[in-house]
Amino acid sequence: GILNEGEFIETVHFKGLQLSLLAAGDGTEVIHHKLQPGSSWAMGPEEGWEGLEYFFIVSGKLVYHRDEISIVLKAGQSFYESPIKEYTIFHAEEETEFIYVTSQPVFHHYSQLSKELMELTISIEEKDGYTRDHCERIKDYSLFVGEALGLSTKRTTRLNLAAFFHDLGKVKVPLNILQKPSKLTDDEWEIMKLHTTFGRELLAETKMPFFADIGLIVEQHHERYDGKGYPKGLKGDEIAIEAAIIAVVDSFDAMTTDRVYKKGKSKEEAFEEIIRNRGTMYHPLVVDAFIALKDKIEKY
Repeated sequence: GILNEGEFIETVHFKGLQLSLLAAGDGTEVIHHKLQPGSSWAMGPEEGWEGLEYFFIVSGKLVYHRDEISIVLKAGQSFYESPIKEYTIFHAEEETEFIYVTSQPVFHHYSQLSKELMELTISIEEKDGYTRDHCERIKDYSLFVGEALGLSTKRTTRLNLAAFFHDLGKVKVPLNILQKPSKLTDDEWEIMKLHTTFGRELLAETKMPFFADIGLIVEQHHERYDGKGYPKGLKGDEIAIEAAIIAVVDSFDAMTTDRVYKKGKSKEEAFEEIIRNRGTMYHPLVVDAFIALKDKIEKY
């Protein structure tokens, strides 16, 4: 088939990322990616995946991060692996377009699944009395902390998605509980607490190993460092570091956000509250890294 300029078989948009299927056949797909400045795109190994992955930078530039390595890829340069063996993050510092070719079909799976999960996540945050920026803020704050703690590329990729999807399970909590303006009864609170496990189950249902890993982090984001959290009462280093980061960031954002039933605290008060709970509710190293980022977060 002939595609004229600007024509695509199908296009999907996420925040900061546009994916367009240019050509598909015999299991091979050619996908055009357009990333906005500050956006990231990640690749990682998956069980049963043996595909060739190749992409060519059309315009802009991508910074390629793989644990200790950072390489800048500019227009005209390309990258390929068959199959990819390491987690790799590509970060766009300016608007960047690249053509991605894979020998195994990913577009529909990738686009529909991510799109549905993202839309669901944003809709549930709005029903819970947040603005649609809440997920985005949690993700950004979490990545600031992850970077400060020197997390590996694989952990950073997992943190990125788990932070965005942390409250996905609230979609299964009845609205009369989720939106109740007064204090929850004990029974209602038990149902509300299940949102962590519901989130893990929804991500496991995608049948994608990477999403299942993210689900385990999502399930732990209300665990406490002292073991008094839920759903499993994990403590200390039994809790994934990604979940420990989301716990601090999510609490901070919840404290400083105006909700229907209460006005938010000032950022200063919220920072003090986080420090007060260092080593009880929150992982001490995460708190220290978060407090060290105070200026960056206040300006955000």
